Amino acid sequence: MALVPFPSAAPSPRDPDDDEQQDELDGAGGKMSFLEHLDELRNRLIASAYALVVGCVISFLFVGRTQQFIMKPLWELMPEGTKFMYTAPMEGFMLMMKIGALGGLFVALPFMIFQLWLFVAPGLYANEKRFAVPFVLLGTFFFLIGAAFSHYIAFPYTWKFFLGFETEYLEFRPQISLVFSLWVKMLLAFGVIFQMPTIVFFLARMGMVTAGFLLKHTKYAILIIFILGAVLSPGTDVVSQALMAGPMLVLYAVSIGIAWMFGKKKVDELS
Repeated sequence: MALVPFPSAAPSPRDPDDDEQQDELDGAGGKMSFLEHLDELRNRLIASAYALVVGCVISFLFVGRTQQFIMKPLWELMPEGTKFMYTAPMEGFMLMMKIGALGGLFVALPFMIFQLWLFVAPGLYANEKRFAVPFVLLGTFFFLIGAAFSHYIAFPYTWKFFLGFETEYLEFRPQISLVFSLWVKMLLAFGVIFQMPTIVFFLARMGMVTAGFLLKHTKYAILIIFILGAVLSPGTDVVSQALMAGPMLVLYAVSIGIAWMFGKKKVDELS
């Protein structure tokens, strides 16, 4: 008696949406061990260090002009006849070295932000990895905007506040290394906090935050912002803390608008 084979089930047509989802899963970063993460971090740090060295070499070619750009506006605000002073033999030389290193950081900044993206990218889906260029451009742009705000607005007002304590028997004679240290701390702090729109843009595009979520939690955000203003401010004075918290409030409002305009759901509906 011959055995009649059961008819095999006809293959069901594949859903294009399933293929797209599978492609996204295939494009997602594979699982990495803890040691592999450390090795990846080491590679990115080494590449960033090389870029920083190259940036410092370029920056030292213009270190004199950079020093004048930083210090002359502050010197012009001081009482006539007053100069910055240095008390240690190597202090003036070290100031030039620090200025050159800071300039090198700005030269290498886009490449270093790109290295940060490469470190994060293995954990992203394929459709999220295409944001590399916008991440580098926006990160660099907003860092420079924050640094410019600190140099032209925040620090001069803080400097005037410190100068206001002079009396007929009390003279302000600032030490150059301390002044530059305060200037750098404010510059870097504002460069970091001005990254808020960049971070919100990518979180919104990935569907992790929405404008409604940010708006709903505004009161908590205000509290956190003033706490961060007190922590990130290099001084303990009210002026520098207010100058730190004020822009963050504005940036938070801007971030809500960015989340509303570029949120994942809204973009997907328009596409």
